[in-house]
Amino acid sequence: MYPEHLKYTKEHEWIQVEGDRGRIGITHYAQEQLGDVVFVELPPVGKPLRQMEPFGVVESVKAVSDLYTPVSGEVVEVNRELERRPELVNQDPYGGGWMLVMKIKDPKELETLMTAAQYQAHLQAEGGR
Repeated sequence: MYPEHLKYTKEHEWIQVEGDRGRIGITHYAQEQLGDVVFVELPPVGKPLRQMEPFGVVESVKAVSDLYTPVSGEVVEVNRELERRPELVNQDPYGGGWMLVMKIKDPKELETLMTAAQYQAHLQAEGGR
């Protein structure tokens, strides 16, 4: 349920490292807790972000939640498909539901993120699964 090749935050975002870039989204657990996603607000391309700074908002039928940046960097691409089809976050959180791509500023920050096994242990400790 939590792909091994990704890194995770305690706030339920994931990052897939691709060279000096990172593709970012929210986890299966996060989308499940939110319920049906109806709107996603993402930052503009070119925006610099610091690690664990809010980068956008996801709105569902249940709640509005901030999205947090796993690592510092600059936004180089956003998933414009989510403007028309926010439900992709629920349907395919690790594929078509990705949110943005960043140019990673400090690769050492990746070491502060969790592996899939650590993330699952974090969920269990929080009372999730």
